[in-house]
Amino acid sequence: MIESILLTIARITTFEGDRILTGASGFLFEREGRMHLVTSRHVLFDEPSGHRPDRVEIELHADEDDLVHVTVLSVLLYKDGKSIWKDAKDAGGPVDVAVIELDRAALPPVVHAFDPTHLLSDLHAVRVGTPLLLIGFPLGFHDTVHHLPVVRQAIVASSFGLRFQGQGYFLSDARTHRGLSGAPVVMRDEQAQGSLPWKLLGVHSSSMDMRTRDKEQDDPLGLHCVWYADILMALTHPDAAAPQEEAPDSKDAQKAPPPA
Repeated sequence: MIESILLTIARITTFEGDRILTGASGFLFEREGRMHLVTSRHVLFDEPSGHRPDRVEIELHADEDDLVHVTVLSVLLYKDGKSIWKDAKDAGGPVDVAVIELDRAALPPVVHAFDPTHLLSDLHAVRVGTPLLLIGFPLGFHDTVHHLPVVRQAIVASSFGLRFQGQGYFLSDARTHRGLSGAPVVMRDEQAQGSLPWKLLGVHSSSMDMRTRDKEQDDPLGLHCVWYADILMALTHPDAAAPQEEAPDSKDAQKAPPPA
């Protein structure tokens, strides 16, 4: 039996036309019959680095009994010159999470996804040092035969429920690599009775570092930003608006894709 949580994960490849830019991680989140792909916003659009793909391909399992075969969906990121993903800002500024609503008709008949019941309702259930898992594709690494992601261990490294430095994320302590952006950060739910006994705590984003760190003498902190998963309730609301970023012009083609 394959654990169902592995089947909620989507491998993401970003493109500019036919040119591959980056690889990243994502996962499925279902709300009221509508299916969404969740990932980091910077996977889809990162103005400082000039990362502006025009489409993504996502890899999903079509049959949990036949893991060798997968469905690959190509999703355009712009329609009529405007972006189709949804993101958000809060009191601390932009939130590094984005969602794309997927066409249910294009999906396999049976897919596994998180839903609002997997969001945490009791913040006291998570303490500093609580064990967590990140599930995704570090450096693109995965089981290439069965198209399954890999799992990395982490712990909560800041006060859970408190916005670290006023931002909408907490910190995790984990060994991560490029390609894990957008990975779900989860905790085992020992009380759950369903087929997906996990709590979705957040979305892995990026590493936290110090500008004053001496790169020759000091190792990286090994700390990472995890955006709280409750933002998904705002982003998947039927009235949530897309940010309406302009479609990239071919003259603005990215020269050096940043790692996702």
